[in-house]
Amino acid sequence: MKLRRLGKSDLQVSEIGLGCWQLGGDFGPVDADTCASILDATESAGINFLDTADVYGGGNSERHVGAFAARAKTKPVIATKVGRSGETYPDNYEEDNIRQHLVASCTRLGVDSLDLIQLHCVPPEVLQDGTIFATMEKMKAEGLCRNWGASVETIDEALLCIQQPGLTSLQIIFNLYRQNAVWDLFDKAKAADVGIIVRLPLASGVLSGKFKPDQSFDASDHRNYNANGEMFSVGETFSGIALPQAVASLDHIRPHVPEGVSMADFALRWILDHDAVSSIIAGCSRPDQVTRNAAVSDIAPLTAATHEALATAYRDHIESLVRCPI
Repeated sequence: MKLRRLGKSDLQVSEIGLGCWQLGGDFGPVDADTCASILDATESAGINFLDTADVYGGGNSERHVGAFAARAKTKPVIATKVGRSGETYPDNYEEDNIRQHLVASCTRLGVDSLDLIQLHCVPPEVLQDGTIFATMEKMKAEGLCRNWGASVETIDEALLCIQQPGLTSLQIIFNLYRQNAVWDLFDKAKAADVGIIVRLPLASGVLSGKFKPDQSFDASDHRNYNANGEMFSVGETFSGIALPQAVASLDHIRPHVPEGVSMADFALRWILDHDAVSSIIAGCSRPDQVTRNAAVSDIAPLTAATHEALATAYRDHIESLVRCPI
């Protein structure tokens, strides 16, 4: 497993990480033993970067991650988030409230200070006001976190955050169905020494190539209850593309996948080819998926011609299908 530096921090993170949203049950029911086996598989695979949030499963995802960190032979780098719980979102980002949430995350994770705390898709007007950034700096000064970053919905939000000198990282939606960051963000992020954490690398699983247009999901799965943005931004589910169209769009990707490489591995390798990216936080529902994802680190980079063809396919056929601001 190759390591990459996370922005201006001294953290060296595995280029393939684990997204832990599913450990809270938002991709369907999951039991404690399954969560433990998924997390244990990360250590065996050389993955040292775990991303969670206080709101995932009402804190259960953080608890699972904390329990794993306590038994792991090698301490993982843990990133969590604040700002989407009912006690904060959409307009209660006062300093004392943020502090209480960070203390609660520390307790669930079993740490005294957070490796990385990220603003969790807070409203644009909160970012524009700027007070929240001063609050994050204060949390760092108080020792509640070593680094802070922002998880954002749009490139405009990312560009606003990059202006903050204390920002360590940006977490963005980036995949073959959301390529705009290549042209509009990455050079600026590198210039500011801000690391990029990639979420939704497989567009909620569509880029595994295994879904049908009428694929069904459990009632507790956001791919069911948020398929059209009913609960939060539609961009967080299938990258904002309606499932039937997302599945059909694979026809524009498949011709470029080399023989012997799976669609999922191809999609992850494409992301790793961008040196602005610090880590991909791929979600996994089984331990074998952790192992498979980790192996992508050893796949040879794609050719420049392949990258060019995929960019053309996106611009000509896919970008217009995204149903939210990019």
